[in-house]
Amino acid sequence: MKAAIVGGGFMGRVHAEAVRRLGSVEPVPVGGRDEAAFRAALANPGIKAVHICTPNAAHFPMAKAALEAGKHVLCEKPLATSPRDAKMLVELAKARKCRNCTCHNLRYYPMVQHMRRMREDGDLGEILVVQGTYSQDWLLYETDWNWRVTSTEGGPSRALADIGSHWCDMAEHVTGQRITSLCADLQTFHKTRKKPKGAVETFSRATGEYETVAVDSEDFGAVMFRLGDRARGAFTASQVSAGRKNRLSIEIYGTKSGVAWDQERPDELWIGNRNTNNQVIIKDPALLKEGARSYADLPGGHSEGYDDTFKQVFRRFYASIENPDAEPEYPEFADGLRQLVILEAELASHQRHGWVEVSR
Repeated sequence: MKAAIVGGGFMGRVHAEAVRRLGSVEPVPVGGRDEAAFRAALANPGIKAVHICTPNAAHFPMAKAALEAGKHVLCEKPLATSPRDAKMLVELAKARKCRNCTCHNLRYYPMVQHMRRMREDGDLGEILVVQGTYSQDWLLYETDWNWRVTSTEGGPSRALADIGSHWCDMAEHVTGQRITSLCADLQTFHKTRKKPKGAVETFSRATGEYETVAVDSEDFGAVMFRLGDRARGAFTASQVSAGRKNRLSIEIYGTKSGVAWDQERPDELWIGNRNTNNQVIIKDPALLKEGARSYADLPGGHSEGYDDTFKQVFRRFYASIENPDAEPEYPEFADGLRQLVILEAELASHQRHGWVEVSR
C-alpha cells in the first residue's frame, strides 16, 4: 500500500519515518505547496491514503479533496480552522466510507494508556480533579518565528490550538468524561515578531535579515473547566516557558488514588495514595494493564517516546483500512471536531471575560 505524505517540514518527516517503520506501507512524499503534485497523488490509484502535514489553513481543503477522491485520510491537528469546516469533513468521510484519523498521537504513550485502563478498572475511584500544562519555549523570543504565528496560516488560535488541544484530548480520553464549560484567559506577550526574510524550520532559530510583523495569535492560555457532572480542572498552554521543550504534564485525582504523567519523562508514572506510600512505576509491557500492553513494543528498560506514538496510531489506522469491519482504535475526524468545539468556546470565553458552555 502507498500513502502520500503531504508536507515536507518537521511533521511531514515525522509521519514519513513512522510510516516506513510499519513495514507494510510505502510513503510517497508530496510537497505541501505543490498543488500539481498533490492532484497527481489524488489521481494515482496506487495511493490509498493521504497524510496531511501542512500548515493548518490547508487542512480542510486538502482533506476535502482527498476524501472526494476516495482516499483514506490522516490529518494533523487541528483538523480545520473552524468547527463548521471540521463538521463538513466528518460528514464527508462518513458519506464516502473513508477511514479518517485526526492525529492526536499523544494518547498513545504506553503510560497514558495505563492511566486510562486504571480509570476504567476503577483504580482511581470517582474523578474529582484534573490539572496540568503543556509548556514549550521555542517561541520565547520576539525573533522566534514560525507559520503558526499568523492567523492566515495557523488559524485564529496558536498555543491553545497547537498544544492545548493535545492536553484537552488526553484529559477527556483518559478520564472518559467531557469538558462541559470553561473560562479562558489568553495572552500575546509579543505583539510583534521579527519574521525572517528567508525560510525557517519549525523549532529552529532564525538568523539573517528580518521584517517586523504584527502578531494576532496567543503565546499563552490559561483555562479553568468543569468536567462531567462533578469534576473540576485547570490547565495552561504556553510556548514561552523558558526551559520547557515539550512538556505535557497531566495530573488526575480520584476518590481512591491519583496519577501524574510528564511527557518529558514518558516511561514514568506517578501513583499517589492517601493512606500508603506513593509509587513511581516504569514502563514494562509485562506489568502494564492488559488493555495497555499492545501500546508498548519494547521490553522494560527500553524507552518508547514521541516517534513511537505515531507508529502506534498509524499501525491501527492502516489495520482498519485492511479490515473494513474493524472498529477504529484511533482518534477520528469526530475527535478533531470535538477539539475545535472546545477551542471555539475558549476563544469566546476570553473575548467575553467569562464562563462559556461547551456544546456536546
